[in-house]
Amino acid sequence: MNSCLSVPSSVIVGENALDTASGILSETGRCALVVTGRHVSKTPFAAQFFELLHSSGLKYSLFDGITGEPTDKMIDEGCRAFMSGGCDFCIALGGGSPIDAAKLIALKVACPSSFSLSAVPERAERHLPPVVAIPTTAGTGSEVTRYAVATDTHNNRKLLVSTPLLLPRVAIVDYRSGLAAPPSVKASSGIDALTHAIEAYISRKANPLTDDLAVSAVRRIIANIVPAVSGNDPGPDREMAVAALEAGICINNSSVTLVHGMSRPIGALFHVPHGLSNAMLLPVCLNALAEPAMPRLSQLSRNAGIAGCDDSEEVAVGKLAARVGQICTDCKIPSLREYGIDKSEFFNSIDKMSADAISSGSPANAPGCYTETDCRRLYIEAYGR
Repeated sequence: MNSCLSVPSSVIVGENALDTASGILSETGRCALVVTGRHVSKTPFAAQFFELLHSSGLKYSLFDGITGEPTDKMIDEGCRAFMSGGCDFCIALGGGSPIDAAKLIALKVACPSSFSLSAVPERAERHLPPVVAIPTTAGTGSEVTRYAVATDTHNNRKLLVSTPLLLPRVAIVDYRSGLAAPPSVKASSGIDALTHAIEAYISRKANPLTDDLAVSAVRRIIANIVPAVSGNDPGPDREMAVAALEAGICINNSSVTLVHGMSRPIGALFHVPHGLSNAMLLPVCLNALAEPAMPRLSQLSRNAGIAGCDDSEEVAVGKLAARVGQICTDCKIPSLREYGIDKSEFFNSIDKMSADAISSGSPANAPGCYTETDCRRLYIEAYGR
């Protein structure tokens, strides 16, 4: 079987990656729509970014209307801002939400008559505006993927949009960008990246190239996530940024499985941030995957240095599950109940969430066979964890 690795045309990574990016930004277009959120737009890192735009003479319009995870209404508003500002490319500054939003805004600009979240155009109808992605959290990996997640407000569904058209042209990962993130954001985004690496490794679509990146990402995360969340040393933040990038490349090429399929409905119905909903589900889903994915999970556990070479498959998987569970505890990840989701409302929504999870297609990438009944059981277990 041949292996393929799809990545942006340019990936710039480093302590001062932003400082070296003015040239590539100027080459990308003449007027950018900067897609971000109001909080991010007021951070010191954003101030450095805007100063870079001014000093390079690059024109831009600011769209800071991404309030939480993107919806179809935000995409419509961003598209109008792009057109009215005379923009020819997008720069996403922020976590996964602004990056996903920028991708979808660019896609709608290129496909104004055929775009919808549930029916993705196969090709652009007009020139596709390039997207430059500058993440400020270490987790989603959206800066290097062909995916975007957004909510269809008419049907109250969070949808995964997937097309090569969404792959950013440029990704700029500057280690300084996430230093000021709150501990809760570092925790949920870091476990999001861990979920990406684990799911890509066990996915039916995994290949040797993504396997190596997934192992590297898991090694970095288990060694650095707790220090990054609890301390002020930039070293762990730097390692987490690299791990998130590695894990993002993994899911772009090997996709995701059960956790992501089940987490999107929770986000759509109860407005739990994507990374946090993944973190809430990871330990429960990992236990469910332990038997059907045992060969791959045990291999990952050994290769990442969690289990020893002489450990049996069962012991190796148990050590991986225990380490993940301890990380979630140390990072203070709440259960769905502890988060404050009303029990009766949640249980009344389980049938819809289970159907949406299976229809997303992600669980089909996992070893084994998963049904709506399996999802119902896991949702119930995750609620009371």
